[in-house]
Amino acid sequence: MKQPVKASIDATDYQVRLNDGQHEWLADEPASLGGGDTGPTPNSLLLSSLGACTSITLKMYAKRKAWPLESVHVALTIESTPEGSLIDRQIVLTGNLDGDQRERLLQIANACPVHKILSGSIVIRSGLTQA
Repeated sequence: MKQPVKASIDATDYQVRLNDGQHEWLADEPASLGGGDTGPTPNSLLLSSLGACTSITLKMYAKRKAWPLESVHVALTIESTPEGSLIDRQIVLTGNLDGDQRERLLQIANACPVHKILSGSIVIRSGLTQA
């Protein structure tokens, strides 16, 4: 069974301690919203998941194909629209890749596991437990 990601907030306004059983990190809100700006915002964490997954998936695929992909840079933004949320993902690939390789890597980016989760139907099941 996978370790759950746990989030805890205590006395420090908006600062959330996160851990997955092996790593620990923080989330927070900027000072302009009353936070301490000690970590990325929840939206930034969501976008970083997609950026990391995209980058890793492309690097793995190119390595398996022995393609000359030197680096991947992904810039992501999110905005709310009347239809829902819009994530804009801009990918920069460096290396001596031809047009067909670049096009294939864009297709592979759309197949990364986090992209599939975010673009599919999502159900969030919530429950309360006693402390």
